[in-house]
Amino acid sequence: MPKELELWRPFRELSPLREFERMRRDMDRLWDSFFEERPRRKIEEVAEWLPSLDVSETKNDLVVKAELPGMDPKDIDISLNEGILTIKGERKQEKEEKEENYHLIERSYGSFTRSFRLPREVKSEKISASYKDGVLKVTLPKSEEAKKKEIKVKVE
Repeated sequence: MPKELELWRPFRELSPLREFERMRRDMDRLWDSFFEERPRRKIEEVAEWLPSLDVSETKNDLVVKAELPGMDPKDIDISLNEGILTIKGERKQEKEEKEENYHLIERSYGSFTRSFRLPREVKSEKISASYKDGVLKVTLPKSEEAKKKEIKVKVE
């Protein structure tokens, strides 16, 4: 739908009706999008699937957990390069059933890549990974320099 041009009125912001006008425009936009020929966001238009991640830190380790339900661990690649951890993989769609007619598909399939810089130095030779109940857990032991040093305060 074409956008409407609106006359600029610099003092309208001071008007008590300003909030009402903004709400009316928002409702008009909502109704216009509701009656469009197609939904705004189709599942096919989604650029990529990105699994959710949790990054936590203990005294000795950094721990990364990624939600990867329905994936085969053989389809997951983990790499560490210059302090950047990368998790890559592909969740493959189940074989198509010829008798079923789908009306809605919300589950995402396809390749993904998640990369992020680690907040601390780690011992790359001691990194471990496990996969259980659809959750990938990567444990990255911190280097000695990265561990927090406790300094005791002497009371005199």
